[in-house]
Amino acid sequence: MLAAILVISGLAVLTSCTNDDDPVVPTDEVEAQLQKMTLREKVGQLFYVRPECLDTTIHFNLPSNIDVSADDIKKIKLQAVNATMLGVNEKYPVGGIILYAHNIEDEAQLATFIPQIRALKGSPLLCIDEEGGRVARIGNNENFQVEKFESMGAIGATGDPQNAYHCGNTIGTYLKKYGFDIDFAPVADVNTNPENIVIGARAFSDNPEVAAPMVVNYLQGLKDAGVTGCIKHFPGHGDTKADTHFGYAQSLKTWEQMTGCEMITFKAGIAWGTQLIMTAHIATPNVTGSDIPATMSSVILKDKLRGELGYQNIIITDAMEMGAITKQYTNAEAAVGTLQAGADIVLGPQNFVEAFDAVVKAVEDGRLTEQRIDESVRRVLKLKKQIGR
Repeated sequence: MLAAILVISGLAVLTSCTNDDDPVVPTDEVEAQLQKMTLREKVGQLFYVRPECLDTTIHFNLPSNIDVSADDIKKIKLQAVNATMLGVNEKYPVGGIILYAHNIEDEAQLATFIPQIRALKGSPLLCIDEEGGRVARIGNNENFQVEKFESMGAIGATGDPQNAYHCGNTIGTYLKKYGFDIDFAPVADVNTNPENIVIGARAFSDNPEVAAPMVVNYLQGLKDAGVTGCIKHFPGHGDTKADTHFGYAQSLKTWEQMTGCEMITFKAGIAWGTQLIMTAHIATPNVTGSDIPATMSSVILKDKLRGELGYQNIIITDAMEMGAITKQYTNAEAAVGTLQAGADIVLGPQNFVEAFDAVVKAVEDGRLTEQRIDESVRRVLKLKKQIGR
C-alpha cells in the first residue's frame, strides 16, 4: 500500500525523488583526512552546538547541573563571534553550529555572522531548525521577507505531496541564499496522540501513509535547493503526551506497533537516502525494556535503526540540553553515553567544553575506543565533502 502511495502520490510529482545523485565521495579521500586528524580534532567533529556554547562567560561559571535558561540566552542575543569564543575554539574545534531565532537579527547581521562562524576551527557546518509553521527561525522573523507556511499539518491535509516539495524547496532556497548547509527538517513523526503538546501540526499527518510521501518530497525540495535535510524524531515523538524539552516523556508502543506506524515514514526517508536522522529523547519501555531515552539506547540506535532498518548515514541527537536528558544525566554521562549507544553527532550539549573533555577522557580510559570515534567522524567528513565544505 505504501509503495503504491509513494509512486502515485509522491514520486510521480517529481522527475526524481531520490538522493541517489549525491556526489560520490572517494573513501580514500575521507581516510586520508581522518589519518591527519588529532583526537581532539576528531572529537570536535562530533559536536554541533549553539554559538553560546563557545562563550565561557555565559556557560562556564555555572555548576554542571545548572543551565542558563532559554529566556536568559534569548536576552543575551549573541549575534557575532567574539574574542572569548575564538579563544575557546582554539582548544575546542567544533563540527557544526546551530543558530536559533535570537542569534538572527536581519539579513545584514546574518551576512556578517556566518562568515565568522565559517572561519572557526573545525570548519563547522551551519545548521538551523526551519521546518515552516511555528518552528521557523527565519520565516517567523519580521525582518525577513520570505514565504511563510501555516504548518506541515495544513500541507499534509491537502493530500498533495507537491505542496510538501514546494515548502521544502522554498525554505531550502532562502536558507541556501543566507548560507546554511543543514535544515533540521522535516518532522517525520506521525501525530497519533491528540494530547501531544510538542509535535501536533509540526507533523504532516496522523496517518503514516499520508505523511511518508510528504516527508520525502520535502526532503527532495530541500535537496534541489542545495540544502541537506534531517528527518526527526526517531523512533517517533507523535504518540507522546509530555514535552522532552522539560522532562521525561514516553511512548508505550511495542516495536511491532511502531513498525506499522512510525517506521513507515522513517523507512521512506531512509529509502530516499536521508543523510541525517535525529533521535528523540523519549523512553520506549516496551521496546527497550527500560526507561532510558531513545537517544541513549543502543537497542533503538544500533539494533533497530542501524540493524533492522539498515540505516548507514548520520545519527544526530536532539538537543542534549533538553530536560529529558539534563534531569537524568550529567553533561559527561550524556555525551559519552549517546556515542556509546550509537549516535554520531552530539547536538547542543548543556556545557560543550565539559562534554567535549568527557569524550576525550572516555577514549583515553578505554570506555570509548578511537575506532568508535573514527566510525562517526567518517560519516561526518563524508557529508561535509558531499556538501562541499
